[in-house]
Amino acid sequence: MKPAPQVHEGLETEPVTPPGDDEQPERAGRNPRTVLIEAAALDVALPLLLFYGLRLMGVNQWLALVLSSALPLVRLVYRAIKDRRVERPTLFSLSIMLSATLVSLLTGDPRLVLARESYLTALVGLWMLSTLLASRPFIYQATMPLLPEATAAAWRKDWDEVPEFRRAMRVLTVAWGLAFMIDAVARVVMAYTLPVDSVPLLGAGLLTVLLIAIVQFSKAYAKRLSARLGRPAEH
Repeated sequence: MKPAPQVHEGLETEPVTPPGDDEQPERAGRNPRTVLIEAAALDVALPLLLFYGLRLMGVNQWLALVLSSALPLVRLVYRAIKDRRVERPTLFSLSIMLSATLVSLLTGDPRLVLARESYLTALVGLWMLSTLLASRPFIYQATMPLLPEATAAAWRKDWDEVPEFRRAMRVLTVAWGLAFMIDAVARVVMAYTLPVDSVPLLGAGLLTVLLIAIVQFSKAYAKRLSARLGRPAEH
């Protein structure tokens, strides 16, 4: 008789950064919630504070947007230099952000700077959905490096032996991909219909709401799956 699947362990972990297939799992004990909070502070909260601070100082909308939106780009470059390697997800993000920044610099249009945020989220969403055709979907790839070794070993076994587990990974990947696509469309609409100064804050709020919603959906789905397989969900 096969051991009962371990799908409840780690399934409620929030994936943060899509790792490349060649990325080595870092199991140094970093809590995924800590990683998520750190990313939110550095990539969302800090650029917002810089934008509105520059606006209070009288800096025009276009320049304030360009300077504040450069912070995530600087962090990616710093991370690549510090790690002395560039993973595929980092290279993907850098190329999109650099291309969008160059377009923004050439046009001088603040609404285009706002709309460029949708480029990255749309492409990330499409990339997540495209992993459904790969050997492992996004949720599986992104969460594995965050798991303890024992749980990761159970996930590998469940992927090979439990069809419900594989289906769960694909369903959650679709949900995350669609969430990013919704965010991208909403950002374009806001960029061209709302006052420029209100869009950065509203965009951050939208992303926060979507992430909370998708994380809660992931947790609820994990609990239902665990119940179907007769295993208690862990919190």
